[in-house]
Amino acid sequence: MCTLAHVFEEAGLATVVLTPMRDVADRMKVPRALYTKFPVGLSLGKPRDKDFQNEVLHAAFSLLEESMGPVIREFPLEVSSTGHTPLVCTIPPRHDAEIHPAVDEAQALKFAYDRALKKSNRTSVGMQIEAELVPEALESFVRIVEGEQWDEVGLIPGTIYGTVHDIRSYYEELACELAKGPIEPWGTEEWFYDQTEAGQLILKARQMMRDNGADQSIWFGLAPAGRK
Repeated sequence: MCTLAHVFEEAGLATVVLTPMRDVADRMKVPRALYTKFPVGLSLGKPRDKDFQNEVLHAAFSLLEESMGPVIREFPLEVSSTGHTPLVCTIPPRHDAEIHPAVDEAQALKFAYDRALKKSNRTSVGMQIEAELVPEALESFVRIVEGEQWDEVGLIPGTIYGTVHDIRSYYEELACELAKGPIEPWGTEEWFYDQTEAGQLILKARQMMRDNGADQSIWFGLAPAGRK
């Protein structure tokens, strides 16, 4: 991002970089940077807190008033990724005992996804599959856990990350609809992997792929690096 800032500036476009890594901004001498003490990946700080995010954006855009750089300004508020209360979402009880719990769960939660989509009128689902295909995609991971090779269950090289992205987005967006209380940084991600059948299935499939000798480029990105 710091390199791109220089490229855009040379083309005559003013830039502002939001970064949690001040040393990188210093070393790269970006023209304008807002240093934030937020968890990596949360560029605007608190999820779903419009007032807080607008405050961050205001601080960032105010740097455009600086014609000469490099200028690095520190945002005064900090957001921590530790010590927060886990997200609480009520998951519907099992409906169809004949299918895998993760598939059953995804089907049962479709109403919450639809409600969230109607409310926000936007979604990140669709990189590889549509929301209606999430249960079917989970069935592919069930087959991996049951012993089939990942490339024999309908997953195509180059698409598996996009498929998991869409499954996660489906769950994390509906979690925002079902959540009781505020959502902390990384709250929906932790809820997905720790509390849902789908998240647990993805982790098991990832481990199975690793144990069976699949190339790291295939399985590594199916979960955050710290996950086993």
